[in-house]
Amino acid sequence: MITDSSQDSAQAGLPARASGACRVPEPGAVEAEFAGPEGMLVQQRWVEAAVAVRFEQLVPVAGFPVVPGRRWGPGWWWSATTGRHVMHGSQAMCLHLMVLDRDPQVVGLSARPVRLIWRDPESGRALTWVPQLFARYADGRALLADCPATTAPAAGRAARAAAALEAACAAVGFTYRRLVPPDAVVAANVRWLAGYRHPRHRDAGGLEQAVLEAFTAPRPLMAGTAAAGEVLAALPVLYHALWHGRLTADLTRPLGEHTLVMPGPATGDREQEQHES
Repeated sequence: MITDSSQDSAQAGLPARASGACRVPEPGAVEAEFAGPEGMLVQQRWVEAAVAVRFEQLVPVAGFPVVPGRRWGPGWWWSATTGRHVMHGSQAMCLHLMVLDRDPQVVGLSARPVRLIWRDPESGRALTWVPQLFARYADGRALLADCPATTAPAAGRAARAAAALEAACAAVGFTYRRLVPPDAVVAANVRWLAGYRHPRHRDAGGLEQAVLEAFTAPRPLMAGTAAAGEVLAALPVLYHALWHGRLTADLTRPLGEHTLVMPGPATGDREQEQHES
């Protein structure tokens, strides 16, 4: 039986499949197992469940393992997108949760909401895999993903599972990916901004409008912050705006006083919509 990738770090990575083709099951032969309304496990044909089930609203179908000796254990991420907690099982997964949570097109997130079950076309054995992440996008697209800690190609069971999930997802209009670990500088910047994602920072001290007006044209971070008001009071508001995209900056370089900050893209206010719903 295939175990999920968070328990098989030696095989984790990208691309999704190692070199060489893997035979995949027909989409109609793949089953989905997930937690029903009463917490009981439900099993349904994948092609039907993908249409009918809101996976972003489901609790994990399986918990994350606690591995003795590992410095990082399972935890919870508070999502600014949904206002709810999402479980994670590794540093790599937590980081990808941050990246997806910051994406303005993402409207739903969940961890391990579904187990896919199929028979290996070559051996006839029953195989299963529990993808680590599910994301729903505003346009209806859906992503099932695993979060390896390295960029090494998947191999063995992980590669066979990736091939099967790619085919099963493509058949229903979903995408399956093994997510690329972000660049170290981008990761550090996203972690920093994530500390200011909570709505309490949006208009702290009544400075939101002043901060946004200070950056109506591109301006160094610290100069604009000082123009908006008392620096220590205005910085959390600035970082919150950078997290939510009302302001933007080049996150491929370390954030600092000279970072050029500018107005963000003209997108809907997802944060306001989430708190009004």
